[in-house]
Amino acid sequence: MSSNMYSSSSNSPKPPLIFPLLTTLFLFLSAAAQSSSECSDQFRGMITTTHGQTAKCRKLTTLKAEFGWTILQNKTTTFDVFFGVRLDNDEGWLAWGVNPGHRPQMIGTRAMIGIKYTNGSFGVDTYNITSGTKLGCPLLPSKLNEDDDVIFSNLQIRNQSDLVVISATINLPSDQYDISSLHHVWQVGDEASGNEPKKHPTTLQNVDSTETINLKTKVGHSVGQHRRHLRTVHGILNIVGWGILLPLGVIMARYFRQFPYPWKYWFIAHINIQIVGYTLGTIGWAIGLVLGHSSRYYTFRIHRILAIFIFTFTTLQMLALRLKPEATDEYRKYWDMYHHFLGYALLALISVNIFQGIAILKPDHTWKWAYIGVLGALAAITLSFEIRTWVKFLQPPKKENNKSDAQAPTGGGPPNSGGPPNGGGPPLSGGGGGHPGVSGGGEGPPRLN
Repeated sequence: MSSNMYSSSSNSPKPPLIFPLLTTLFLFLSAAAQSSSECSDQFRGMITTTHGQTAKCRKLTTLKAEFGWTILQNKTTTFDVFFGVRLDNDEGWLAWGVNPGHRPQMIGTRAMIGIKYTNGSFGVDTYNITSGTKLGCPLLPSKLNEDDDVIFSNLQIRNQSDLVVISATINLPSDQYDISSLHHVWQVGDEASGNEPKKHPTTLQNVDSTETINLKTKVGHSVGQHRRHLRTVHGILNIVGWGILLPLGVIMARYFRQFPYPWKYWFIAHINIQIVGYTLGTIGWAIGLVLGHSSRYYTFRIHRILAIFIFTFTTLQMLALRLKPEATDEYRKYWDMYHHFLGYALLALISVNIFQGIAILKPDHTWKWAYIGVLGALAAITLSFEIRTWVKFLQPPKKENNKSDAQAPTGGGPPNSGGPPNGGGPPLSGGGGGHPGVSGGGEGPPRLN
């Protein structure tokens, strides 16, 4: 019988289960990106106000820092403040401060900085961070004793199982600060020389450690908050588009074209999965370009180069839908080889670059383990299909009656194989094993005759 696989709308394939699963994964990663704002029990136990009031508390958006405060009764600009972060190394420092300017930033911040020395002791003091600090001048303690400046009193530093907490009572000049819109800055570094904290790292977490907070409502927002949301969307789109859908399209083309699981709708599914994956990945890539262009203080060269390479050659793979040679062209087999091997190389680069992005973004560990789980599932599916392919390929042909034998094709292998493949690899039915492009490597969808 001869039937066109595209002609019947009533027998068209139902939407695959993959899309609900991807939606669930998308929501799962989004929820993981929004970490809880509640402070840890350990931090709560270490913040004790000297005025007998219960401190408000919240986790900050970067560096796994925690922040607590108590507005003193009948006061509008005086409050107790607590700032804590883990210092796992033998040496390091943590800082928290307020800025009277129009936006939260390092320059102009009046800060308290706690230092962990290599001998295991701790110290805390006040500092005035000026433009000279950014130029490399030493940052040394300053008493901040001007009449119109911030007053820090009752400075303390505590340590419990590497969680270091600095605290103070702060009096703000009412004409420069408003606790309902307070610009505050925090930071963590790895090195110090005496009372001089050395330069902190320039990761995204460090650069984005600023916020404007309402101490009355606990609500905070920052310029970097919008960029963090864009980074989250960028990461999710690339993981789903490049890292999940494109490999699934490869699996569809390799194992459902003719051998070992012939399915007449394989080409439709292959095309749709690849187009959706390419579209999501391209949107994520474009967001990444916007983020890279807007960053003044950092660049991630390797991640960017790999992303441009992946987009360029994946686009070239997608053009195979229209630009591939005809099946009768004499150089078609060489084009197939290039198309497949480039596709497999792209899949490897995509995985490497996704892990690069996770390392740069430093989100909740759920991201990393979720993607490892996805790769494990894809590897398990591929391995099971590959084993089934070889088992079916090596099975001896079934004995049939003479009439059937007279009509059966010879060769003893799977359709279009004619025997074991050259080079010891599995058979590539009809030109192939799929790729992160569009075509299945051959003439388009086969007809079932």
